[in-house]
Amino acid sequence: MSDKEHPTTMERILQEITAISCRVEGMGASISSLTLETKSMRSDIAGFQSRLTGLEHRMGTLEAHVATVQDRDQDLLYLWSKIKDLEDRSRKDNIRLFGIPENEEGLDVQVFLGSILPKLTSLTFDLPLEFQRAHSVGPKRPNGASRPHPIIA
Repeated sequence: MSDKEHPTTMERILQEITAISCRVEGMGASISSLTLETKSMRSDIAGFQSRLTGLEHRMGTLEAHVATVQDRDQDLLYLWSKIKDLEDRSRKDNIRLFGIPENEEGLDVQVFLGSILPKLTSLTFDLPLEFQRAHSVGPKRPNGASRPHPIIA
């Protein structure tokens, strides 16, 4: 066998180094490609983080707005009930009594009126008198007040 048929150890080492060098160059290109993709992903992630921060801010604003709307909704329901109550009261036929001494009506104005109206009017009623509502107007005054409150029934 000649020297050309059997490569020497140095030639084999050189061939191996060349093969390894080609592989390393191929890996270098792959690493460069991976580096570019990583930079691109970092940029995308930064964009997503920015958008997420903006969405969190908007969500917080919307939650505060919803809470405000819910509070106003409760206020509207309360005001609606007050309007209905005022409409009901304005449709009723009311009797106003003036000059009855303060605290004469006691705790139950309806019972008081049911007993005093037949006496004041000299009328007799087949059924007991019924009132939808009866109350004195204004806050209670201490005994000896100058003027009594009117009673509305």
